[in-house]
Amino acid sequence: MRGIKPIKKVLVANRGEIAVRIIRTLREMGIRSVAVYSEADAGASHVAAADEACLIGPAPSAESYLRIDRILEAAEKTGADAVHPGYGFLSENSAFSAAVSGAGMTFIGPCPKAIQALGNKLNSRELALKHGVPVIPAVTEDKDREAFRKAVRKMGYPVLIKAAAGGGGKGMRVVHKDEDLEPFLEMAKRESQKSFSSDQVFVEKYLVRPRHIEFQILADHHGSVIHLNERECSIQRRHQKIVEETPSPLITPELREEMGATAVRLASAVGYVNAGTVEFIVDEDGHYYLLEMNTRLQVEHPVTELVLGLDLVAEQIRIAEGRPLRFKKSPEPRGHALECRLYAEDPANGFLPSPGRIAWLHEPSGPWVRNDCGVRSGSEVSSFYDPMISKLIVWGEDRPAAVARMKRALRDYAILGVTTNRDYLLDIIGHEAFAKGELHTGFVEQHLHGWKPGQGSLEAALIAAAVLPASRPGLEAASGGAAPRHDPWLTVGDWGR
Repeated sequence: MRGIKPIKKVLVANRGEIAVRIIRTLREMGIRSVAVYSEADAGASHVAAADEACLIGPAPSAESYLRIDRILEAAEKTGADAVHPGYGFLSENSAFSAAVSGAGMTFIGPCPKAIQALGNKLNSRELALKHGVPVIPAVTEDKDREAFRKAVRKMGYPVLIKAAAGGGGKGMRVVHKDEDLEPFLEMAKRESQKSFSSDQVFVEKYLVRPRHIEFQILADHHGSVIHLNERECSIQRRHQKIVEETPSPLITPELREEMGATAVRLASAVGYVNAGTVEFIVDEDGHYYLLEMNTRLQVEHPVTELVLGLDLVAEQIRIAEGRPLRFKKSPEPRGHALECRLYAEDPANGFLPSPGRIAWLHEPSGPWVRNDCGVRSGSEVSSFYDPMISKLIVWGEDRPAAVARMKRALRDYAILGVTTNRDYLLDIIGHEAFAKGELHTGFVEQHLHGWKPGQGSLEAALIAAAVLPASRPGLEAASGGAAPRHDPWLTVGDWGR
C-alpha cells in the first residue's frame, strides 16, 4: 500500500483553458503552480495565472508543448515535485509519464503501463475482448494492401478510419466507397502523426446515427475503482464533441448500472489509477460498444463536477498524493449540466479556424453559469493550436432549465475580433430535436447542413463596428481620447440574436 506524499508545486504541461482551470484548483489547495509556454503564448492567460512560468520553445507544439526534455528541464529548474498533463499534447504519452516518474516527480495521471494498455485504441480493444467488453468490428492496416482492402470490403462501407493514439477527432475519416480508402488513410495517418507523433491507424465499421456515451472513472492506489455516471457527447462536428451534458436523456437507471459496471471492469483489468473516461457508442437498437478509454482528464469533465459537487482536478491530486478515494460510489447527482465549446472558427465556411486578436471579450455570468476560458480581451488566438477558446457550462434543476440557461448565457457571450461558433451553438440547443433529446453523432449534419448565421449576427456586427472604437480601453486613439464611462455593450442585452 502506497503512503501519502503531499504535493507542493505542480508544473502544468499544457496551455489554454485547461491550464488556467488546473491552476485555479492548485491555488485553492494551497499548491504552487508552474506554467510552461511557447513563444506564441508569452502573453497567454495561463502564464499570467501561474505562480511561475518557463519558456519551453518556439510556437510549433512539436518544438514546445510536445518536447518532454524541455518540460522536464522547466520542472527541475522551478523545483516542481509533480506534473499535471491536462488533456491533449503529452497527456496520454506513456513515455512522458515514465520520464516524469523517472525524474523523481509525481505524474498526476495513470502509470505508463496503464497508458500503454488503454491509451492506444488497438490495445484497449484487445483488452476489452479479453474481459468481455463489447467492441465494434474493425480491421487493422496490413502490408498486403489487397488483403487489407478485401477485409474492409467484407466488413462493409461506410467505415471509419481512426488514429490508434490520442483523441479529439484527430486522425479520423469516414469512408463511403472503396476508391477513397487509400487516400483517406494517408490523410488520417499524416494528421495522427502531426497530433500524436504516431501514424498508427485502423479501420472500424461506421455506425450510422449512434449515441456517444462516456463514463467518468476515478481509481486510487488502494484498489478502489468507481464510476461517476455518464456524459452524453453525441453532438459533434467532424468527430469532435461540441456540446456535452449529464445525465444523458437516453440512459435508464438499469443501463447506467450496466454500462458503469462495464467501465469499472475495464479500468480494473489494468490496475488503473487516477481519473479516466471509458467511451461507448450506442446504436439505434440500444446495444453499446467500447470506443476507447481516455487515460486523462476529459475536456467535458465540468458537467460531471456541477451535478456531483466535485472538483475532479482536486480528486486527481489527492489520488496522486496516495490518498484513498473519499467515497465508495458516486455521490448522488443533482439536476442537469450542459457544456458548449466555444471555438474561434467559422461554421459557415467549413469550420475553418479564425486566428487573430480578440478585440474584446464579455463573459456571461449569473447563478449556475461557469466559463472555463483560456483567453481575454487582447489575447491572440494562434494558428498553431486547437482553436477552442473556452467552455461554457451551466447547471439547472432539470434539462429544460439547463437548456434555457445555456441559451441566455450564450446570448450574453460577446467575442469580437475573431469569428466564433457561438450562434451555431445557439441554433443547436435551440433545435426542436435537441429539446426532445433526439441526439446522435450525425445531428449537425442532419439538422444544420448548410448553416448560415442569422440576421441577429449581422446586426451585432454592425453595432460592434459602430460602438467598439469608442467603448473599449486600449482603442482610445480611434475615438480621440479615453473610453467613455458608459459602456454601450452593457445595454445591448441579447446582442447576438
